[in-house]
Amino acid sequence: MKTMIAIAPMMDWTDRHCRFFHRQLTRRALLYTEMVVADAVIHGARERLLGFDDVEHPVALQLGGSDPAKLAEAARIGEAFGYDEINLNVGCPSDRVQSGTFGACLMKTPKLVAESVAAMKASVKIPVTVKCRIGVDDQDPEPALDTLADSVFAAGADALWVHARKAWLEGLSPKENRDIPPLDYPRVYRLKARRPNEFIGINGGIQSLGEASTHLRHVDGAMLGRAAYHTPGILAGIDAAFYGAPAAAFDYAALIDAMAGYAARHIERGGRLGHITRHMVGLFHGLPGARRFRQILSTDANKPGAGPGVMKAAFAAVDLSKAAAEAA
Repeated sequence: MKTMIAIAPMMDWTDRHCRFFHRQLTRRALLYTEMVVADAVIHGARERLLGFDDVEHPVALQLGGSDPAKLAEAARIGEAFGYDEINLNVGCPSDRVQSGTFGACLMKTPKLVAESVAAMKASVKIPVTVKCRIGVDDQDPEPALDTLADSVFAAGADALWVHARKAWLEGLSPKENRDIPPLDYPRVYRLKARRPNEFIGINGGIQSLGEASTHLRHVDGAMLGRAAYHTPGILAGIDAAFYGAPAAAFDYAALIDAMAGYAARHIERGGRLGHITRHMVGLFHGLPGARRFRQILSTDANKPGAGPGVMKAAFAAVDLSKAAAEAA
């Protein structure tokens, strides 16, 4: 796998509308779904859970689960839907995954993770990857991460993305688990030095493309999470900074037009404008008019009958001269 920037899977955030929006900002970054539980993929409403727009490629499906046979079946279904990668969640610390004994709980059972990876690899032709923490609870991250990595790569995993902090399954909420355990980037760098021929990506607390670039001196990939969601404008620089695209001022008017057209199609199918605009409120963070842009999207977009014109009205409130000056 080549060096890459990815947008992290984030529960309740990286749905298909968010991914369509992010794809307007970067054509090359790898996008991820929210985690979808294998049982839901097998037995649930698949189009609602797995459907996506072709423009989202490259896009990966993240699965949650701990039954190798079910994960293999869910992976086959995901491949048939057209996903470019299947990723196994070994890092989410929520109560939901603890009750199901998957997510970050799997850090304690690397053999089971390896069996799951092997089963998925045997069932699909697309890459199978893993996203994990450096450890959980009282585990020592040195042997814990090495053991997990050795196990999944021996099973055929194509990449390992590491959220560079522990998860505490007892005593911390999922939100606290994203902030309180200290980040340990050097631990991930040591893993890459130890496994130089394997793809190792890093995640956790990366706030800018500059920080991502710094990490890429040590590892193969950098994954943006909350910074990508809350300040999505930073994504507009990815293709030029990391994939060789020509540097140019970003065409925000074209983005708004694309999102308005997408919203019109969504509304025609019975959806609401707010399903889409909730992901866009941070787009112009730091620019004059950004506050008014947020206000319009947060209020008018959720009124009955709201249509794509709300996006255009919000965009009209933004002064892009500062962004243009910075790009010049």
